Amino acid sequence: MDYFVFILSAVIVAYVGTRMTTLADRLADRTGIGEAFFGAIALGATTSISGSVLSMASAYEGLTDLAVSNAIGGIAAQTFFLVLADISYRKANLEHAAASLSNIMLSILLICLLCIPIVATQMPATTWWGIHPATLFLFCFYLFGLRYCQEQKQHPMWFPRSTKHTVEDTPDEEQGGPVLKALVIKFLLFMVVLVGAGFAIKESGVHLAQSWGISHSLLGALLTATITSLPELITTFAAVRRGALTLAVGGIVGGNTFDVLFLAFSDITYTEGSIYHAMSATHISYISLIILMTAILAMGLLRRERQGVGGIGRESLTIGLLYVLSLYLMI
Repeated sequence: MDYFVFILSAVIVAYVGTRMTTLADRLADRTGIGEAFFGAIALGATTSISGSVLSMASAYEGLTDLAVSNAIGGIAAQTFFLVLADISYRKANLEHAAASLSNIMLSILLICLLCIPIVATQMPATTWWGIHPATLFLFCFYLFGLRYCQEQKQHPMWFPRSTKHTVEDTPDEEQGGPVLKALVIKFLLFMVVLVGAGFAIKESGVHLAQSWGISHSLLGALLTATITSLPELITTFAAVRRGALTLAVGGIVGGNTFDVLFLAFSDITYTEGSIYHAMSATHISYISLIILMTAILAMGLLRRERQGVGGIGRESLTIGLLYVLSLYLMI
């Protein structure tokens, strides 16, 4: 039964994820938000809901290894999805074609957010009503960071040089109009379906993994993190296929910034103190590798190599090798 639920839910995610990407691109144009920020705020957060529910429920049950590994494992997997997207996009390296100041700023924001849990492990384990101060700081820094990044979009001081391979975030339609309300309603309906399908994948995947005797750390980093990240995989490839490259990168990086909040959500539901002080040395090493992967991605967006070895950028190749190393670390 679990196998059937898993496969059926995955098919639903594939279909709805593709439709949501189309809607996200149209909403980004009509609202004037832009592909990168709509991908970060709406698409990224929406497709991450099932993963946040898993981490919160695991933390509440005292399964801290699963809660933390699922959160950071999802970030690593989704960053690796950009490597796969780069391989599939043959015209130029994805970092070159999708270069934008918004995506660079979001990458730097992600690095800052990932540093906070590491710093929290060295802070006193004092909590206020069961919540560590780092959790409140994470929420505040996330909101401030998004606002800070949005301000630079409105008043940019730096522009990527346009080349024949650059795919810019240019609105396809005029903003506003009577269609906007219908697009929003359809997007919200798809979000509900996607959340339900993602939750079903999580439930069936956890049952299957437990029957195989996999440890909680490996279960979270490898299985549930990848399963709950399937919407990001589908939407990334769908966005690349329809030419919305800025949305593809912004959806992944923006979704990753939201995924860091999984740790904050887990700390709220964790009843035995600070979730950060329940993290192991392996978790800290894993987060450090993810910071390195994200920094390399940001460097690739700045360097903008047109063509790399075998049609893949050197930054993408390095990120892929680091992801394999991270899996080896967890195993």
